[in-house]
Amino acid sequence: MTLIKQFQVTFDCAEPERVARFWRAVLGYDVPPPPEGFATWGDFDRALPSGHQGPEFASIDPTDGGPRLFFQRVPEGKAVKNRLHLDVRVGTGLVGEERLAALEAECARLVALGAVRGQLLLADGVDESCLGMQDIEGNEFCLD
Repeated sequence: MTLIKQFQVTFDCAEPERVARFWRAVLGYDVPPPPEGFATWGDFDRALPSGHQGPEFASIDPTDGGPRLFFQRVPEGKAVKNRLHLDVRVGTGLVGEERLAALEAECARLVALGAVRGQLLLADGVDESCLGMQDIEGNEFCLD
């Protein structure tokens, strides 16, 4: 049996490059190198047939520790709550007021990038505090 060691997270979105820029800023990701034979992604995009230009974008973890993120244009808008979301780990190992301060500081940084603040869920004796948010196209994620 072969075990899968890598995976990609794909976002359906209206503006792939814009959403990719947001998530690169959130996670410190980079733009992958363009395909072989192209100096830039713009060159590659211009080589595609009309109607196929600009429909996708990608971001990669510069440390190779995280999954590749892929952003693809879809015609329909987001209509319901995500069934899957990302947890952005900013409070790992922190508890109480120290954790809340870390969540709030990161929330402020991400709101400045276009994210929307959601509900703060306080620690309940089982789970630590986390903060729900939405990216620039309404995809839910948590600061954890």
